Amino acid sequence: MITASNITLSFGKRFLFKDVNIKFTPGNCYGLIGANGSGKSTFLKILSGEIEQDSGEVIIPPGERLAVLAQDHYAFNEHTVLNSVIMGHKKLYEVMVEKDNIYMKEDFSDADGIRASELEGEFADLNGWEAESEAATLLAGLGVTEDMHSKLMKDVDDTYKVRILLAQAIFGNPDILLLDEPTNHLDIESIRWLENFLYGFKNTVIVVSHDRHFLNKVCTHIADIDYNRIQIFVGNYMFWQQASQLSASQRKDQAKKQEAKAAELKAFIQRFSANASKSKQATSRKKELDKLELNELPKTSRRFPYVGFEPDREPGTIILELDNISKTIDGQTLFSNWDLTVDNGDKIGFVGPDNQAKTAFMEIIMGNMEPDTGSYNWGVTTSQSYFPKDNTKFFDTDENMTEWLRKYSDEQDDAYVRGFLGRMLFSGDESLKKVKVLSGGEKVRCMLSRMMLSKSNVIVLDDPTAHLDLESITSLNDGLIKFNGIVIFSSHDHQFINTIANRIIEFTPGGIIDRKMTFEDYLESEDVRALRDEMYGGKHERMTI
Repeated sequence: MITASNITLSFGKRFLFKDVNIKFTPGNCYGLIGANGSGKSTFLKILSGEIEQDSGEVIIPPGERLAVLAQDHYAFNEHTVLNSVIMGHKKLYEVMVEKDNIYMKEDFSDADGIRASELEGEFADLNGWEAESEAATLLAGLGVTEDMHSKLMKDVDDTYKVRILLAQAIFGNPDILLLDEPTNHLDIESIRWLENFLYGFKNTVIVVSHDRHFLNKVCTHIADIDYNRIQIFVGNYMFWQQASQLSASQRKDQAKKQEAKAAELKAFIQRFSANASKSKQATSRKKELDKLELNELPKTSRRFPYVGFEPDREPGTIILELDNISKTIDGQTLFSNWDLTVDNGDKIGFVGPDNQAKTAFMEIIMGNMEPDTGSYNWGVTTSQSYFPKDNTKFFDTDENMTEWLRKYSDEQDDAYVRGFLGRMLFSGDESLKKVKVLSGGEKVRCMLSRMMLSKSNVIVLDDPTAHLDLESITSLNDGLIKFNGIVIFSSHDHQFINTIANRIIEFTPGGIIDRKMTFEDYLESEDVRALRDEMYGGKHERMTI
């Protein structure tokens, strides 16, 4: 259990948290959510003691151990993979090292023998004899093979470091577990393993994640950061969405009723205050008005942009045809002699570990890269709009947002362009900000604005959710579900793919798998599983999106 009592933290005049009181209890998994900049990671750091709050205290019962998913991927470079995991239990690792150092002494004394005996007792009490076995089991579940256990962390690929540090955090059954974006760089099977692990975990978990599917699977509660406070909702992320929308609607209705009542009282007072026969009633209404507190809706940090794609024409029957397309980059064949027909109604999700192949395909069909062989043809009634993975070149200009977006708009009026930016959460003077200084998420919203203005009937998106918060991901997700044109996209968001795609394509070393089905059906298909094993050379390849 961990308790935050009267936690307040501010940066200058801006309060991030104000008098936050919250208790996280064993047996529950809390999803900590909030808009970008609301303080999710900061609150985890307060709980772990990495950041000191302005006032209040964090209370952990004596004897309980807290573990944190380390964010520094280089902190354990000189340690082996197996030892890095065991280091998650600091006390156990210290006992193990001291014990081993004593036994390595050449001049082993009686005092050393006594100390070694004490350490052996502590080591056994801390379940030390099972430490290597437990660490190996955790690593296996996360896709880290046994041949990597003796490697130094500095010799391990960054994608595996994330998994090893996750194993480190959950090693030794900590009483309190703090996880900040634990699914980043994990394959599907590792995520499922982690979901099952957390489902059976009997202690306290607090997790920050932008993965809505993961939050729905593991969370028993949602801790929502908004209005400088944290409110607990029972249930997973989907239940929180429904509850918060109902709560917001009720608050708005209450505010409207109070405003209407106040207007009614003011009208009566104004009409009858000078009327002697009604003066008593007017005075009574004046007292009632003074007592009436108009509850202003608190200013939320959570904002949903409007994302809606409206094509200006039907796409027709012929959408896109690829004939014998091949591409090799730096000696690596991405795809070879590929024929593809995109049909009307297709919403194709590209999945798998080969991100370079996904990007190369999209760059080719958008005319930004030449194939080595073959050709492609867009239907004459199609129009395309593209969201590239790297949008740097679009913002290498001194233009402000209004000037930048006007270039892509048939309507050149400033008010129209600014109104369009307003729907994407750029209000007032924000629309005059130089585009070259925008954050990653702001640039994504600008690119989506550009795409909406194009009114294309084919939308091509290469990993559009990478820099977005949950609210923007949800808005884009809903916009693409409603879009009645063609969508060709890649993403690392499970729910995003599963709710949009009706066709899945995966690049593999042995060729391309193409199935007209949802992502969940693709993952569960025995036919696909057998085909993937064949395509990956008879070896089971863990699924990555």
